[in-house]
Amino acid sequence: MGSSEGRLGHSPHRNDVLCDTALRLYERSLRTGRIARAELTDAPCLTELPLLHPDPWDDAWMRPVPPSAALAHILQPVSREIDERLRLATALSRSLFPLTAVAHDDPNLAITVLEGVPAIQASLDEATATVTDEILTAQPGSDRPAGSLRAGLANARTAIRRGARIRHIYQHPARYSGSIRDYLAQVPAQHLQVRTTELTVERLIIVDRSVAYIPGTADRSTALRIGHPALVAYLIQVYEVLWAQAVPLAENHQATPPDARVTAVQGAIARLLAEGHVDDVVARKMGISVRTCRSHIAKLMQTLGATSRTHLGALLVHSGIAEAGHGGV
Repeated sequence: MGSSEGRLGHSPHRNDVLCDTALRLYERSLRTGRIARAELTDAPCLTELPLLHPDPWDDAWMRPVPPSAALAHILQPVSREIDERLRLATALSRSLFPLTAVAHDDPNLAITVLEGVPAIQASLDEATATVTDEILTAQPGSDRPAGSLRAGLANARTAIRRGARIRHIYQHPARYSGSIRDYLAQVPAQHLQVRTTELTVERLIIVDRSVAYIPGTADRSTALRIGHPALVAYLIQVYEVLWAQAVPLAENHQATPPDARVTAVQGAIARLLAEGHVDDVVARKMGISVRTCRSHIAKLMQTLGATSRTHLGALLVHSGIAEAGHGGV
């Protein structure tokens, strides 16, 4: 009948997942460095995902793509979707913000508007003072004001004294921030987990999985305190997806080809440039200044031997660095 059920050890299934046969073949290819094309007829799903590429010297063989590089390529559209959903969530929050005053006298109101930094900080201090389980935060940009870090350190110590754990998500450039390193050095490592991401994240704080804080205005001078269980659960789900795809701070994740002297921050910039974004947009998405962004671009040009920005764009496409740029640092 020509059905895939007739192939040895293989039954029909979705093409975006690997069956046991495909996993065994892929593992063997990683151990031996290549695998014969003829063997792939037993696992057609293996060719549907970017896990193998043709051997340039012998068409009868396929060579494996390293799992980390393949995973980064596969997850790229997922990461973009998450980024768009976060933007949508922020836009909805800003659209609905004026309506929060309609029922401001309702004692059971699940969204509270906090105007001004002192009011926001006081509410955070109050929530931290009663925390018992965990604090989750996502912080945009590559640096934080000294006053914000002092308040964050005080709240972290309060939470730890109460036995709570803390998780932070920063953007990749935060790895090079001296102020953030100083803050992390003062928090006991056994109570703290930190990861970084390439994505442009908006500020999000979740306390004990019961209350969440998000910006209410673009300048973050107003915040929304959210206590509605369904909304908090949704924000937790968004956070966990971000966390799963972020890179542990202690991990020196190789996200570019071994022979390319390009950091993953530069690789991420390369991907955004290859997508056609201008310097200002790239800097905003990376959470860095335009000046720092252009410094990275200059280093990219020097590393790749580009003679112009147009030449750089062509080199990025042909080198594969733009595709490998989605990952850690």
